[in-house]
Amino acid sequence: MAVKLRLVRMGKKKQPTYRVVAADSRSPRDGRFLEIVGTYAPRGMSTSEPDAVVKIDNAKAVKWLNQGAQATERVERLLRTSGAWDDFTTGRAK
Repeated sequence: MAVKLRLVRMGKKKQPTYRVVAADSRSPRDGRFLEIVGTYAPRGMSTSEPDAVVKIDNAKAVKWLNQGAQATERVERLLRTSGAWDDFTTGRAK
């Protein structure tokens, strides 16, 4: 089973929020997943906080990456901002 770290769309119409999940690569975008790794709100949490919000559990993300999961391009960027990608690459280099 090939596992990917990818985004699942949530939220209302025109107000997207995303979950970062570990899912089988054959399952549909909003279908079954194995574990929730974090969340991403590109439009912010509210109108008073319009900046994008990234909340990722770095330990879970690194665990899945060490087990062979592949991150999509967007998720890889989010992991870089949260610091999980650096943890993964330094752990792999040892």
